[in-house]
Parts: sequence; C-alpha cells; structure tokens
Amino acid sequence: MKNMMPVMLIMLIIIVAAFVYAIQGVNMHRQVAVEEAEFHQLQNDYFLQSKAVRDAAVSNSELNQQLVQIQNYPSELLRLKLVGVGKILTGIFGLLLGILIVLFMMPARLAKLLKRE
Repeated sequence: MKNMMPVMLIMLIIIVAAFVYAIQGVNMHRQVAVEEAEFHQLQNDYFLQSKAVRDAAVSNSELNQQLVQIQNYPSELLRLKLVGVGKILTGIFGLLLGILIVLFMMPARLAKLLKRE
C-alpha cells in the first residue's frame, strides 16, 4: 500500500486540477451572458445619439470613450468564450487521463495481489 501512495497522490492532484479547470470554464461561460447584456446596453446608449452628435464628439470625450469600450467588448467576449471552452475541455481531458491511469494500474495491482496469495 505504501508504494501506491505516490501514485494516488498524483491522481488526486490530477483530479482536483481537472475539476478546478472545468469549474473555471463554466464560470467564464456564465460571465458571457452578463457581459453581453452590458455590451448591448452600452451599444444602445451610444447609438441613441444622432449621427451628427457622434461625429462631432471631440477626442477623449465621454462619447468617444464609450465607442472605444464598444470596440473592445467583442474581443473580451471572444476571450471569455474561447478560454472558457478551453478550460472545460482541459478539465475533461484531465479527468479522462485520471481514469486511463487507473485503468492501466488495475491489472498490475491485481497481479501483485495474486502473487501475494
């Protein structure tokens, strides 16, 4: 049993890391809905202004800063979506790797038990 402890410790670390990655990915996907709502509200506020007002806005005005935020939002949403999916898939891969390691360990452990008896 003592020779199995390092392997079991490694398995525990892999499984905990896999769950952490999967939970982070799910949380990132939940955040996408909130960010999209804020993005649409920001767009509505900006485009309620007439075209003449938007074009006449001076540099570094609140209206131009709002436009910069609108232009930066799609990249942030894409990051949340893609990194979220990547973390979920990494978590799933970690869990499957843990299962695979256990499946490969079973015959060796069974052989040790049969040799002892």
